This record gives sequence, structure tokens and C-alpha cells, in this order.
Amino acid sequence: MSKLAIVGGNRVQEKADESLFHWPIVNQAMIDAQTKVLVDGNMSGTDIARRFEAEFAKWQGRRYALSHNNGTSSLHAAMYGVGLGPGDEIICTSVTYWASCTGALSLGATVVFCDVDPETLQMDPASFEAHITPRTKAVMVVHYMAHPAPMDEIMAIAKKHGLKVIEDVSHAQGGHYRGRMLGTFGDVAAMSLMSCKSFAIGEGGMLVTDDAEIYKRAIRLGHYDRIIDVCTDEEMEAPKNIPFGGLKNRMHQVSAAIGLEQLKKHDAEIAEIDRAMKYFWKGIADVPGLRMIYPTDAGSDKAGWYASRFLYDSAAFGGVSNVTFCEALNAEVGGGFSFGCNMPLHLSSVFFDVDVYGHGKPTARAFLPDGVDPRVLSGDLPNAEKVNMRVLGEPWFKHDDHARIDPYIEAVRKVASNFGELLPINDTTPIIGGVALSKRKK
Repeated sequence: MSKLAIVGGNRVQEKADESLFHWPIVNQAMIDAQTKVLVDGNMSGTDIARRFEAEFAKWQGRRYALSHNNGTSSLHAAMYGVGLGPGDEIICTSVTYWASCTGALSLGATVVFCDVDPETLQMDPASFEAHITPRTKAVMVVHYMAHPAPMDEIMAIAKKHGLKVIEDVSHAQGGHYRGRMLGTFGDVAAMSLMSCKSFAIGEGGMLVTDDAEIYKRAIRLGHYDRIIDVCTDEEMEAPKNIPFGGLKNRMHQVSAAIGLEQLKKHDAEIAEIDRAMKYFWKGIADVPGLRMIYPTDAGSDKAGWYASRFLYDSAAFGGVSNVTFCEALNAEVGGGFSFGCNMPLHLSSVFFDVDVYGHGKPTARAFLPDGVDPRVLSGDLPNAEKVNMRVLGEPWFKHDDHARIDPYIEAVRKVASNFGELLPINDTTPIIGGVALSKRKK
């Protein structure tokens, strides 16, 4: 009988150890906090949200924090906060979740995509600078899959060209780059705090900044009941307390109450995740063809390891695709591994050809000079287009329990040692994004 479970052999373990992956870790204090909000009938206030903001700002070392109903809203507010508007361009890496930049279209701006570093999956500074035009207003720097972007180089380029810097910290809350917390480098940072993120409060987002004007604009966009806090009587006279964006972005108080409790334990929880993930990698570090993606700079880390990926060299396994290798791994342990990552956004017509708001022309070019083509502005991004064929995702261990992690180490070593058995079933169908295994051809 074959050694590999995917072709009839015995499994390393019968099913995935779900308790290793369950998230978030809920304690009694979180339950009591949300219950109190409900019992008090205080779901739609702002007092708890304001307390959460104050504590979050202190944790981040920022002057201001503004809570939002989700991360998408906070990123949109950050773009509005720096003054992004009609005819402006914002540069963003193509390999990220759509919420990092799509909100720019609603502001009349155009998203220009740059490439990623093939070794770290982060923004390639050279590609960033090459995509700057006289219309570029800002850059959206994504700390993708918990790994810090190269902020020293990015900030130097932004300063050289007079650009605003927005950090998307949705994948890396509490992370560091060269000893400094992510979200404290740019003019403003924003992040998701939804239930699957490493800082999980159910649903919510946070904007942080030291800039009073950015903070004020973010409030003016979508926090009608707090406009009076930041606007003068003269500024309030004509528009009153109507939000300029016609939006209502405030955070639900249940989420804020949970967030206050999460702040007390987040650092300890992500430290345990870091230990668990590093133990896993210690067990497979000598396997040829697999390489952990982790920052090498002193003082940098991969806080929370959210959606972490590692590099997979199919040539080291006789041409076996990352899809087939992943399926073999999951067959051994019942799940936990994944393949690919986000679809490169520059392959979506939304950013080039779709008339989203009825301008009579593609929204992305509605305010650009005639003859300027957004697709040409982004151009070819070879690293972004290849990345989904080159990465696998580790199981996201929440507990540093070596005995329970060991089967996953054994699975990797087993599949890597017997990859030849995968060649007859190898699936080489191109992928452009992380597609659920159930939707792939078996």
C-alpha cells in the first residue's frame, strides 16, 4: 500500500485537531462585557467605543484613534482623511485583499498597482517608485499576511515625492518593524478587527493617526454624532452635523466592549502563536523546497501570523504543484494547510473598465486626463501574477502544544519524502487566487 494517504496510505492522524485552530479565544471577561452592553441597552452609544479608542491609541502610541464599523470603512476614511479625491492616484500592491484600496474609486481617485517582492510578498520599493506620476497623492502600504513591509525604504520614497502614507495593518496588529510598532510610520493607519483577524472583536475597524486634520476629516466623513467634538461653530454653521460622506461608520458597542478585553490579552496570545509557529518551522526547516517567510531585520516580527504563507519550490518536488502538495498534506492530517493567496487585483476589470457610479466611462478613468489609461499605469506585474503558484499556507496554530503540532510536522516531512507518488495525480491548473479545495478538480 502507498505511503501517502491521498493515494491510499495511512494518515498521520484521522482528523484535524480543531482545538488548535479555534479563534478567537473567548474568556469570561469578554462574555460579561458584551452581556453588560446588551442588558444596559447601550448598543448604539459611543461611550464604550471612545474608551476603546483611548486605550487602543495608547497601545499604538498614537495621538488619535477612531473606531469604525469595519476595517473597510476605516481604510476608506483614511484615504479621505489624507485628501484623496478626483483625479488623484493612490499606489497599492496588487496582491492584497480588495478592501485595501477599492474605496478610492468612490472618492474619484484611481488605484495604480505596483509589484511585490517575490521573497517577502511585500511592496517592492523600486516598483512603488516606478509607478509614481505627477497625479500620485498617496501610497497604501499593506503589511501583508502579518509580515511588515519595508517601511524605511517606503517612507524615504514617499518623503522624496511628497506623498501621503497610509498603512493597512489588517493582517498585523501589534507587529513591529525594526523595533517600532506597525501603524506608527505613516500619516495614518487603518485596520480590520473582524473575528478572523489576530486582533478579533467580532466586526470592526480602527483608524490611528497623530494628525489632527486627518482625524477631523475621518470624523466629518462618517461620524455624525461626533462632528461637534472636532469642528468649530463656524464649520458647523452651514452643514450642521451632517456627515460629508453621508455615512454612519461608528462601531457597535458590543464590539468595542470586546475590544477593551482583547487589548488586555492580545500581546500574550500572539506571543504564544509566534512560539507555536516557530516550533512548527523548526521541525521542517531542513526540508528542501520549502522556505518560511519571516522578517530578517532585528526588531521585526510577524505578529499573530495571520494568513501566513511560505514559499514552495515545485521544482524541488519534481514539478508537483502547490495545489497537489497541499491536498496531500491535508489528506494526512484532515486539513489546516492552504494554497495560494489573494488574487492579484490588477487582473480585475473593476479597476480599469467598470463604470461603477454611472460616469458614462470607467470609474477608474473618470477624472483622469483624456488618453490616460489606468491599465497602462499599472502595467505588467510579473511577481504578483506568479505568486499564487509559489506559496502554501501553514496551519495557524493558536497554542504552543508540541505534542499536538508534531503530527503536522510529520505530515510535511512525509509528503516531501514521497512526492513521487503525487506525480500521476498532479494538478497543474493555473490559479490566480486562493481557491477553496472543494472547487478544484480532484
